[in-house]
Amino acid sequence: MTEVGRQVHQPIHPDILKKLDPEFAAFHNANALYQVPLHLLPWDPAVRRGNPVNGASEPLKVGSIQDIPLSKFSVRVFTPEGSAPDAGWPVMIYFHGGGWTLGNIGTENAFCTNICKRAKAVVVSVDYRLGPENPYPAAVEDAVEALQWVYQNGKEKLNVDTTKIAVGGSSSGGNLAAVLAHKAIQAEPSIPLIFQLLVVPVTDNTVTTAGIPHKSWAENANTVQLTPGRMLWFRDNYLPNEKDRTAWDSSPLFAPEESFKKLPKAWVAVMELDILRDEGIAYADKMKAAGVDVEVKLYEAAPHPILAMDGVLEIGRRFVTDAANVTAKAFGTV
Repeated sequence: MTEVGRQVHQPIHPDILKKLDPEFAAFHNANALYQVPLHLLPWDPAVRRGNPVNGASEPLKVGSIQDIPLSKFSVRVFTPEGSAPDAGWPVMIYFHGGGWTLGNIGTENAFCTNICKRAKAVVVSVDYRLGPENPYPAAVEDAVEALQWVYQNGKEKLNVDTTKIAVGGSSSGGNLAAVLAHKAIQAEPSIPLIFQLLVVPVTDNTVTTAGIPHKSWAENANTVQLTPGRMLWFRDNYLPNEKDRTAWDSSPLFAPEESFKKLPKAWVAVMELDILRDEGIAYADKMKAAGVDVEVKLYEAAPHPILAMDGVLEIGRRFVTDAANVTAKAFGTV
């Protein structure tokens, strides 16, 4: 069928187009314009075989990649080339995006290899369980187990320095990383972390499409890729019980005040045209108010998914470089 006869399912709204990065607009029109959004189709777990977002770069060469099974999930460990520091490599525990519904252990290989190679650190990417089959709190349980495993076994099995543990993630993965930072504080004994890399994080699962309490949900209602409808679909898959949406380990914005005061420094990346923009900023502001060293980086003209689009977007490449540099600085590997 010619393009003239095809139905456009994901047009770029004029209000967004005038603000949107032109490279993103061109890629979207070439690749997504005629696709029916997943949240409007019958659920099929086979969609996880592909990437939630297209446009990633090719993974970089690292020293080694190994998959390690834990109790109900696996982790993928990326180790740098060369010799480790005397105390072992610094380590980032990383969580991919995909709305707690999409993605797999290979979803963000490219990003993980960039952090591994450019920040000279081991990256432990967590293949946490997903909804709707395994809703909340399964992913949180897996995050905690991954951290405990790294803390207890990292030196022996991965040659990492367990005094230099960071957490990171994108979108739903940013949510899990933020939650895990609080869980580390509340562990008995507590597990010291040195850094949080929070990329377009979900921090408040109670926000409404009217933009209450975060206005970006309404301001960016016509955005591309992560639309309000898609985000609500993800929320329903992960948090089918509405009462769970106010729990702090699903909405870390509601974590205890005392816990916020003990968080490690953080870098929070938000996108101008993302519905999640303001809840990421609100979370950063709450950390700052508690005395945490926080940097917020706003990417103008960008929608939600540029982390995974560094193969096709200059702004995506800039973001990955920024993330790798700030991680290297936190680890002292610059």
